[in-house]
Amino acid sequence: MCRHAAWLGAPRTLASLIHEPEYGLLQQSYAPRLQRYGTINADGFGMGWYDAARAEPVRYRRTVPIWADANLPALAQVSRSGCLLAAVRSATVGMPIEETATAPFTDGRWLLSHNGRVEREAVRELADDAESSCDSAWLAAAVFVRRRAGHPLGDALAEVVAHAGAKDPGARLNLLACDGASIAATVWGDTLHLHLDDGVLVASEPLDDRPGWQAVPDRNLVLASPDGVRVQPL
Repeated sequence: MCRHAAWLGAPRTLASLIHEPEYGLLQQSYAPRLQRYGTINADGFGMGWYDAARAEPVRYRRTVPIWADANLPALAQVSRSGCLLAAVRSATVGMPIEETATAPFTDGRWLLSHNGRVEREAVRELADDAESSCDSAWLAAAVFVRRRAGHPLGDALAEVVAHAGAKDPGARLNLLACDGASIAATVWGDTLHLHLDDGVLVASEPLDDRPGWQAVPDRNLVLASPDGVRVQPL
């Protein structure tokens, strides 16, 4: 049910999330090691990064499997930033396979990815409209409404997840968001891991077998900034 990863720290290329690690998102698209729902993530992919020349992040999304984009390896090698987010998608049954349904979703400087599923009725009342009819787009729209109202990102994610989880007890609500200077992520029904080195690496599952990967317990919120990392209950 999708895999995603984000980086905050010294500038790196998107290839550091996708192609270079032994178990990067390319590998996770067809052979994830810890994915609980689904066995392949071939319904599209997306990535976002920040450049000083733009006020808003650069975003690249496709509906083809990540391994089928012949242009991606070169693009990922030269796309460099201190804040990166990328995702591969396994679409929920009945959800559209289209670019507008593919993470990352964006609003201003914010990028957001969803790993999981939720009944759309559980979140439609939280936003007036969404980029796509898919459940993930409605979750993103609900978070962005709260961000525009001035809610801190962590609070916005926590409020939406709590509401959706109460309305749909079977929902899986792993959200991952960033703004170029911080990362926030929720763990609700699927896996998430942290690695702290010269920055913060957040991923659905470890990208390699280095020591230092930490599994984040379920029903927790991760907040990362240059000041440090906090993990707190949802």
